[in-house]
Amino acid sequence: MKNSFLSSWKKIPAWLRSPYIIAISFFVVWMLFFDENNLTIQWKRKCEVAELSEKIYFYEKGIKETRHELKELTTNPETQEKFAREHYYMKHDSEDVYVFRKFETEQEKPKHWWQKIFS
Repeated sequence: MKNSFLSSWKKIPAWLRSPYIIAISFFVVWMLFFDENNLTIQWKRKCEVAELSEKIYFYEKGIKETRHELKELTTNPETQEKFAREHYYMKHDSEDVYVFRKFETEQEKPKHWWQKIFS
């Protein structure tokens, strides 16, 4: 048993038998696969950070647009009237308002003909 181990140990190149190389190899394997911050966890965190950065960009863009709309609403009376007509269906006495709805998904579509009329 001892002889077979020694014979196989001698077949390994001398630079790989160095205790420093063995310790470094053990450390690298441990850090890559067994540590609590291994490669897979780091990859997941990197993807999560990228996703959150996209969300931050999306919301900052939305905030910028909303601030611009608010500025327009507070300064321009024509924009106020347009907003009231579009969002609150306000109208003048001599006008009629017709609302056309576009369904985004299959779940929003009415199942019966009468739901189209009375919804």
